[in-house]
Amino acid sequence: MVQLTRIYTKSGDKGKTGLGNDERVYKNSARIEAIGEVDETNAAVGWALEFCAGNLKNLLLRIQNDLFDVGADLCVPEPAETSTTHRLTVTSAQVDYLEHQIDELNARLSPLTSFVLPGGSKASAALHLARTVSRRAERGIVTLSLAEKLNPEIMRYLNRLSDLLFVMARFVNTEEGQGDVLWVPGANR
Repeated sequence: MVQLTRIYTKSGDKGKTGLGNDERVYKNSARIEAIGEVDETNAAVGWALEFCAGNLKNLLLRIQNDLFDVGADLCVPEPAETSTTHRLTVTSAQVDYLEHQIDELNARLSPLTSFVLPGGSKASAALHLARTVSRRAERGIVTLSLAEKLNPEIMRYLNRLSDLLFVMARFVNTEEGQGDVLWVPGANR
């Protein structure tokens, strides 16, 4: 269990921070950028949580916990193949869970006839915002994966997460009687 007794350490005052393996890296490294984007995703999910209830709220709480797992996985670079280091990693079961939730919610929605505009209800708008932040985090993970070896489940998890947040946003609008807000191409010419 994590125990924080001091919030500031002054160890980052020169622009570096520590990874989970005690390596020091610059705060603008691709790895720290990716960790920060996952953290932003978690904050956006927390904001969306404020507008959701019941099963959706429980699902978002589970996602927040999983996002900490993603951050923990990212904060310790992949060890050498012969390493015996035990580290927390995102698993395919976590990705499978998101896929199951997508399928469950999407089965209750009508097929799309146009692109969906973010909005409709407060909950839907907040879920769409979380979706776009998670897409940015996914792009950061792709950038990092081009330079360093990563657990492939991280990228899969973030990809499914943005899909789930999209479906949840549609679901909330449907449940609240709002329906999808559809894009009308060229409507304001």
